[in-house]
Amino acid sequence: MYDMPPEIDVRADGDIRIITLNRPDALNAVNDPLHEGLAKLWDRLSEDYDARAAVLTGAGRAFSAGGDYAYLAELGEDPRLRAKTLQHGREIVLGMTRCRVPVVAAVNGPAVGLGCSLVALSDIVYIAPDAYLADPHVQVGLVAADGGPITWPLHISLLLAKEYALTGARIPAQRAVELGLANHLSEDPVADAVAAARKMSRMPRQALEATKRLLNIHMERAVMATLDYGNTAEAQSFETEDFRNIVAGLNARRN
Repeated sequence: MYDMPPEIDVRADGDIRIITLNRPDALNAVNDPLHEGLAKLWDRLSEDYDARAAVLTGAGRAFSAGGDYAYLAELGEDPRLRAKTLQHGREIVLGMTRCRVPVVAAVNGPAVGLGCSLVALSDIVYIAPDAYLADPHVQVGLVAADGGPITWPLHISLLLAKEYALTGARIPAQRAVELGLANHLSEDPVADAVAAARKMSRMPRQALEATKRLLNIHMERAVMATLDYGNTAEAQSFETEDFRNIVAGLNARRN
């Protein structure tokens, strides 16, 4: 559905849309087609009048392992790809913030980097007990322009947002629920997310969607206050020696 690349599977389950990040052999790490697809997805979901709610999850063992190392290396070398990617990152954040359809995240495994951001931008979150959240942008030498830090201060204290953003530390599932970064621990997050989405799909449409919009106006204001600065700063960080050396080391270890 929605003319997505193979890296994103969208299927209809009645008036629910099941969205699956679909690079299981790479732990759903984000490459260019996946990133570009995510930039287009949310407007298309909003335009799908028959869609009443959506579930977002990952194929295989992970929700998303974050940026693919080879893709990160390309971004460091290719200014055009970098400019496109930064624009798409902006579109992902604003698209999710403005999406009329409630999105329930089923965090079936690690949600890292952009995966962590997708969770933070979702409306309800079910997380498996052995899953975790992490935003390692700073660890790889990047500014977290579209990362957890743009929305975390709405969910948790500023001090905790700083700790997790500046160190990249993992947030275990139980801790994520305690902090308010996830709603529920779940042994079967996909089934529970589908049940929650189905419950919302039966609510009066205008009341549900306008209430989501009302709540997300707070998020959009926070996002718009920081997003353009973050994009500019992240563009600069792609050109630093720290970033290039770290990514080269990561790719060397993988190979």
